[in-house]
Amino acid sequence: MEAQNARLGREFGWLWFAYVSSTVGTWVGFGALPLIAIQVLDVSTFQVSMLAAAGLAVGAVIAVPLGGKVEFLRKRPVMITTDLVRFCVLICVPVAFVMRWLTFTLLLLVSIVVAAADIAFVAASGAYLKHLLKPSQLLVANGRFESTTWAATAVGPPLGGGAIGMLGPVVTVIANAGSFLVSAVGLYAIRGQEVRPDRRDEPTPNLKAMFDGWRFILADSELRPLFFNTVLVNALIMATEPLLVVLLVGELGFSPWQYGLAFGLPCLGGLIGARLAPRLVARYGRRRVMTVSGVLRACWPVGLVFVAPGVGGLVVVIAVEFLLIACMGVFNPIFATYRLERVATDRVARVLTAWSVTNKAVIALLTAGWGVMAVFTGTHAAIVISGVLLLVTPILLVRSAPEPRRLPGEKETQDATPR
Repeated sequence: MEAQNARLGREFGWLWFAYVSSTVGTWVGFGALPLIAIQVLDVSTFQVSMLAAAGLAVGAVIAVPLGGKVEFLRKRPVMITTDLVRFCVLICVPVAFVMRWLTFTLLLLVSIVVAAADIAFVAASGAYLKHLLKPSQLLVANGRFESTTWAATAVGPPLGGGAIGMLGPVVTVIANAGSFLVSAVGLYAIRGQEVRPDRRDEPTPNLKAMFDGWRFILADSELRPLFFNTVLVNALIMATEPLLVVLLVGELGFSPWQYGLAFGLPCLGGLIGARLAPRLVARYGRRRVMTVSGVLRACWPVGLVFVAPGVGGLVVVIAVEFLLIACMGVFNPIFATYRLERVATDRVARVLTAWSVTNKAVIALLTAGWGVMAVFTGTHAAIVISGVLLLVTPILLVRSAPEPRRLPGEKETQDATPR
């Protein structure tokens, strides 16, 4: 760990260790609560959908006032606290299962608290990363986080599925809870004094102050179109994920292992894209790479119109998802770095909270909406409609035309206009 992170420092090594732990745990436990609701509580399809949508939506609402609070607290203690909260809440599920106290209401409350804690953690970690590293190191750091995410996404669900098959439905919840405890230990191991923000500048708690993050975003001519672009793209992609399961497994007859292959194999594209991002930036410049990868990531999902039964249909899904995720792997760390650079240090937590809250709320809304649409149009048609709408989103990205400052060693290109 130390050798790999010598350039970014020992403190970043512990931060990355914490991120690896919690990310792997999250993806090993992916879908565990809905699965428990189905297998243990025998709930209806509507209740399963409500568990996913309400957890995101209500958790996002609860997180709204947290951004302003997190902004004026030291970030590492906030991150440790949210890790411990997630551990305590999740570990209630296996305890309740053993004691025969498990209810749908408990699962719903767990999903809500975890969603709110996720948003608070993201806000604090983004601000802390900006405090911990130099601007020239942020792209490399975000690239490593992105690589970790896609590697965990590729291997986590299959491991979790195997563990559930052998050890029962709550074992992955235990693993997920434990990962947050390990993450808290890693964050605690970070040394170095974090300066406490000046609380004299903290706005008076009121309804207006709660929306500071959105005001900062909407007032920035470059962040504003990026905000709408990223939220819409993420929501349109995620809204069709449940429908894709229904289409592939329920309607086209793919076996579970084929669906797992179609889900896991393309994640390697994200790993490759994240590793390539710094090299592409050094050669072509961040403006060009972010714009091209951002446009391309919206172009591939419409290819799912060609999905059909059999091996050919499986190949189409894998190819479309691989190209989509590879472009996301390039775009995401560059975008995350640019956003941190663009936002003033004393506003990062509020901006990231507003971004995360909006993202989760819109995903919940569109997921519910696309479920209703599929009833009237059919599953395949609803997925294709999402792909067609995605083709419009690059307009916002191109209009933003962000021009981040060049990093040391980054090649100056003809499209780089000095600020």
